[in-house]
Amino acid sequence: MAASVSTVAYLGLEARAVEVQVQLIPGLPAFNVVGLGDKAVAESRERVRGAIAAMGLALPPKRIVVNLSPADLPKEGSHFDLPIALALLGAMGVVDAETLSEYVVVGELGLDARIAPSPGVLLAALHASERGMGLVCPAAQGSEAAWAGQGVLAAPDILSLINHFKGHGLLSAPLPGDAEDVGHGPDLRQVKGQETAKRALEIAAAGGHNLLMVGPPGAGKSLMASCLPGILPPLDASEALEVSMVASVAGTLTGGRLTRQRPYRAPHHSASMAALVGGGLKVKPGEVSLAHLGVLFLDELPEFQRAVLDSLRQPLETGTVSVARANAHVTFPARVQLIAAMNPCRCGHLGDAALACSRAPRCAADYQAKVSGPLLDRIDLHIEVQAVSAADLVLPPPGEGSAEVAVRVAAARAMQRARYADHAVRTNAEADGALLDAVATPDAVGRTLLAQASEAMRLSARGYTRILRVARTIADLAGVDTVGRIHVAEALSYRRQAPRN
Repeated sequence: MAASVSTVAYLGLEARAVEVQVQLIPGLPAFNVVGLGDKAVAESRERVRGAIAAMGLALPPKRIVVNLSPADLPKEGSHFDLPIALALLGAMGVVDAETLSEYVVVGELGLDARIAPSPGVLLAALHASERGMGLVCPAAQGSEAAWAGQGVLAAPDILSLINHFKGHGLLSAPLPGDAEDVGHGPDLRQVKGQETAKRALEIAAAGGHNLLMVGPPGAGKSLMASCLPGILPPLDASEALEVSMVASVAGTLTGGRLTRQRPYRAPHHSASMAALVGGGLKVKPGEVSLAHLGVLFLDELPEFQRAVLDSLRQPLETGTVSVARANAHVTFPARVQLIAAMNPCRCGHLGDAALACSRAPRCAADYQAKVSGPLLDRIDLHIEVQAVSAADLVLPPPGEGSAEVAVRVAAARAMQRARYADHAVRTNAEADGALLDAVATPDAVGRTLLAQASEAMRLSARGYTRILRVARTIADLAGVDTVGRIHVAEALSYRRQAPRN
């Protein structure tokens, strides 16, 4: 006897169709799983055996062969437990095999026959919806799967699932999880002084630009970075789904709740390359993907390993991360806004005659050289953050906070949505090539200034392009269609000048 059940294998944010085929063959009792599965898939035999025994059933005294087709596709994860168990029960005649063909099945099994959560259910639900099939998943993830469509069966254990198929006790359809309200972090009113830095933060938020803040310890760099999510517009429906798909694969989507808050990730500087860009023994999304469509904050930038930092070059340029392995290539989205902060030197007090070390300025040159030039070239805005004096701290809070800045940022983003409505571009930071030339070419005096500055500042082609993007954003904040000299001049003031030989 034989039966088959549909399930999926995850490759990045792609769900590949997998057919679980079970056949009972006369011969000595054995239970074999083939089809290029990992250790978790191999161990599913014992979990399936224990779950079936917990229901009071015994495996038939035959040779049980489970094939995961296609056999050359790598399979990873414990979500193959439930489809293997249902296919086996179908071959045993406990469940109607014809009914099982209507569903895609995912879920991990406990030895007591309970169905435990497993990562990636949202991707499996979208895959099932595209194929016009239903989805069988753990009860704890029913609200997550319900976002993708109808026909979701969320069962707490195998017995309740069998009863549903036999019509003895129907499972109720799960409802989509509640969408989380946009949270509120620190307010810009908490930042005393630093008007130039707050202006740069507003420009970065309006155009999705990368930002580097250089200044002494205690100047407010980390506080300003944590204020950024509060002035960014909330995720729209399609963006929220993209972010939730990454969270689902990473196993961090709890309760089926989609969020409208843009991600904010701040990894420690001891993070490895796999932790930052993704990878590992079982390829998982890294911090740069978990921050997709949000903010990646790297504090103490030079303290990160140089190879780890340089691994960000491709994601910052393309908006994706490609993790290459011998048996597969996995791609994750990584359209992030990089906000970095660093001290000017190791002691942090360069320029302060009372506190600077005796090795200045060599100390500063050595410290800043830990960050490669090509990475710095990918950062649009560079600002010097000055130390906050006691006189600044006793001043009353500024009259303008995150709410007021967020209104201007939302207006600039609305202009960009209208401008790029017919293109696969969301913000000015993503515009490139002929599209950028069409929307960001300055007027005559602006072009003259840009040409002169490019020669004097020794701008690379990438640097030239990023100046145009920033100038376009500054013009959007001013509510004008044409990029003028004043917009180009402000954009140039935020650009790091290449060192002279």
